[in-house]
Amino acid sequence: MAVIARMLVRRLLVLIPLQLGVILFVFIIMRFSQNKPEYAYFQGANPTPEQIHQFQVENGLLDPLPIRYLRFVGDLAHGDMGTSVLTRAPVLDSVLTALPLTLQLTFLGLLIGVVTALVFGVTAAIFRDRWPDQLIRVVSLTGVAAPSFWLALLMIQYLAVNAGLFPTGGYINPADSFTGWLRSLTLPALALSLPVAAQLTRIVRTSMVEELDKDYVRTAIGSGLPSVVVVGRNVLRNALINPLTVLGLRVGYLLGGAVVIETIFSLPGMGKLMIDGVTNGDPAVVQGVVLTIATGFVVVNLVVDILYLLVNPRLRSAG
Repeated sequence: MAVIARMLVRRLLVLIPLQLGVILFVFIIMRFSQNKPEYAYFQGANPTPEQIHQFQVENGLLDPLPIRYLRFVGDLAHGDMGTSVLTRAPVLDSVLTALPLTLQLTFLGLLIGVVTALVFGVTAAIFRDRWPDQLIRVVSLTGVAAPSFWLALLMIQYLAVNAGLFPTGGYINPADSFTGWLRSLTLPALALSLPVAAQLTRIVRTSMVEELDKDYVRTAIGSGLPSVVVVGRNVLRNALINPLTVLGLRVGYLLGGAVVIETIFSLPGMGKLMIDGVTNGDPAVVQGVVLTIATGFVVVNLVVDILYLLVNPRLRSAG
């Protein structure tokens, strides 16, 4: 635990300048946006130059960029992401309303992807170079090549419209109906997770094959231990080190991919909030959503680093 605590402290210290860098990047990028808040505020009402100037002065838009950045960081430190120029509502409130759905979709997709990758990756490694391995290889390569939005459209057409097994879109709160919630998120989660599952399957299969070829596996099986025990207790744990490294990056993909998937399935999550912000010319909302997703990506990779230590005893010993 001392090693994990030291690593956690080091990562948190690195997290501070990294987060400031993310904030700076998002802040500068949004300054190049064609959707100016001073024009979005008047919603196409043809404001006069005097009205635009007054709005810019009242909101500090004429201040030097470094001053605006420091003010933005200070506001973030107090939990203020700004105010939507269209709804006049705090951006933080909109983010907190949309974020739970995005997290539900992301982690449901992550669960499906990890379970699928473990089942098919381990199966392919055990039946190496035989027909199950060849079949899983073809399916996984197809999954890697298939983008999430294309899978989403196919699922809507065949499983929702033609078969009527799932709704074509919309969201049902789990407090109202758990079954309805599961049905509303099944297709989005599948579309989001299948490409990730295909990639992880290849990585799990490769890691498992490398472990199965090591001397300790042959020694354990030769000593009379059942193959199921050796694979489940030793081989699988050691083989998870490399997939965990990739998993952190794939969670970022899931968070980013949720933007497109939520739009396709009309889910009121972070993706739809950002698309609405871009469409309506509300840069404060877009800035808040991008910053939240980027922060989530950083935090997830911190968690993956901790899991990496837990499954790799050699790193704990080195610490």
